[in-house]
Amino acid sequence: MSGRALVVGLGRSGRAAAILLVRRGWNVVATDGSEVPDLDELASLGVDVRTSTSDPVDGIDLLVKSPGVPADAPPVAAARRSGAPVWSEVELACRHLSNPMIGITGTNGKTTTTELTAHLLRVAGIAAEACGNQGSPLAALVDVIDPRAWLVVECSSFQLEDAHTIAPRGAALLNVTPDHLDRHRDLASYRAAKLRLFRNQGERDLAIAPPGMMVPGRARRGHVATGGPRGDAVAWGEGGVHVEGLGRLLAWEEMRLLGAHNRSNALVAAVLAARAGAEAGPLAEGLGSFGPVSHRLETVGTNAEGVVFVNDSKATNPDAALAALHAFDDGVHLIVGGRGKSTSFGALARAARAAGARCYLVGETADPLADAFAAADVPWLSCGTVEGAVAAAARAARRGEVVLLAPAAASFDQFASYAERGEAF
Repeated sequence: MSGRALVVGLGRSGRAAAILLVRRGWNVVATDGSEVPDLDELASLGVDVRTSTSDPVDGIDLLVKSPGVPADAPPVAAARRSGAPVWSEVELACRHLSNPMIGITGTNGKTTTTELTAHLLRVAGIAAEACGNQGSPLAALVDVIDPRAWLVVECSSFQLEDAHTIAPRGAALLNVTPDHLDRHRDLASYRAAKLRLFRNQGERDLAIAPPGMMVPGRARRGHVATGGPRGDAVAWGEGGVHVEGLGRLLAWEEMRLLGAHNRSNALVAAVLAARAGAEAGPLAEGLGSFGPVSHRLETVGTNAEGVVFVNDSKATNPDAALAALHAFDDGVHLIVGGRGKSTSFGALARAARAAGARCYLVGETADPLADAFAAADVPWLSCGTVEGAVAAAARAARRGEVVLLAPAAASFDQFASYAERGEAF
């Protein structure tokens, strides 16, 4: 298949998609509505690069949509009206890759679980690449990666909403809680996008989802249980990591990851890696050696007064911040705020009260956060910026206490990304 393709959005995914299409003989037009640097490479390959997404592009045989482009963006809507197929970059890449694949999605924990799964496979001597929403775009791996290597693909809802043929041998939905409701119509639409990961799985594949959640496809269904084995559990956490057929791999105390949510992530990663051929010994070794991914419950230092500073900038929604808060017993000074996603802060405020946390508010959501914390009788201070919040929290904290950045909101009011926010912290 070839013809005239339109790529909308020129971030990492869009660029990789445009380059792949050119290599496959397509006549490619690429557009982005914002100022995107370093487009000379695309132009040198013959891509018709345009800086507006509002001008019509006629005669399109295929549209490839980058994750940041809404489903109702004008060029996407126009393509659908014309009958042209609309694919995500993941869909484009899957049509050109024969590698065995593991897919991981969910509201929170995707990157840690993806990186850990790939790490476990590599420790077991099995070639694996963590890619997708974080790391290399799938399209950039076409014709580059060994076709025998396992692809461990982190899949966001934005990537999956126009994925049609993805068929992972092992797939996991970690959780679904309100997020990106400023982009998806409602929680049901958000969940439906996530569930597309399972649609094309066959009877010999494995689908992991929260207990009671039905998923499409024909794969064997299973879940991970944080306590003892029950029902259709394929892994469980009774004092440590247990995997069906392999027994107990290691105790929780032997892991470097913090938090109950990361115990669940470790169970998912272990069973997915086992499904790809990893055995008990390497799995235990890999689980014990894996440390936090950057900006995800990452301890970044201890000051002279014995106060510990923990960066969880990737906690971009209230549920993620809640999980971070639960990773510590008490003495937490919580830095929270940013750009909201139409989600409630009530549950986070109640958890902060139960934990005895003090809260330091930053960014655009400072006012609604102040309302939520005041209603829950949580002490709070409006600081404006991360720099101001760190200074205030450091002054108030005592030896052995934790200053935790878990914003519960996006970074785009003051930073270009959650990573830039984490580096500032």
